[in-house]
Amino acid sequence: MGIGGGHDEREQTLNQILIEMDGFDPRTNVIVLAATNRPDMLDPALVRPGRFDRRISIPLPDLNAREEIIKIHMKGKPFDTDFSSLKTSKKTVGFSGADIENMLNESAILAARKNKNKISQLDVEEAMLKVTMGSERRTLMTPEEKKVIAYHEAGHALIAYNVPDMDPVSRVTIIARGGSLGHTSLPPQRDRYNENKTRLVSLITTMLGGYRDWE
Repeated sequence: MGIGGGHDEREQTLNQILIEMDGFDPRTNVIVLAATNRPDMLDPALVRPGRFDRRISIPLPDLNAREEIIKIHMKGKPFDTDFSSLKTSKKTVGFSGADIENMLNESAILAARKNKNKISQLDVEEAMLKVTMGSERRTLMTPEEKKVIAYHEAGHALIAYNVPDMDPVSRVTIIARGGSLGHTSLPPQRDRYNENKTRLVSLITTMLGGYRDWE
């Protein structure tokens, strides 16, 4: 959205696009396509009737689409026999195509650092965690601090294991990643389009399960 006036670079780009779109011969069959992941930032002049007035929303890929995207980005990379594209697609609910590409590239880097000739399922799952949580952070903590974090994460895991309609616990760690000092991983097992009360209460209970009374 141009804010800086007529000499602003974005304003010039917008004006040029509009000139080009208005300059087509009405007898010429030309379709102009554009893509954005920030439709809220588009200038109103671009989305008026007769311009970019038809919108097609592309949702995040479902299970089958993720598996096909994984197969595309597997090309040119050596994978071990234990790797399963279906298993990985089930664990990547909410991933975009770019996230999947980044994950598989990271898994190749991790395997190379370990001097391995092939990418294993474990490498992919470690890369998956890096994409969602960030890189490992080495922090200097006292044994007491580590114990507190361990209790905290164990609380999340125990509650998640015992409440209904929760996804199974995949990993519990006190290794810091991103802005987190520890992590309890509960990757969704399937694509969900609706939530029920039981699951929402279980989610809240699990999130509060790491609470500790410091008094």
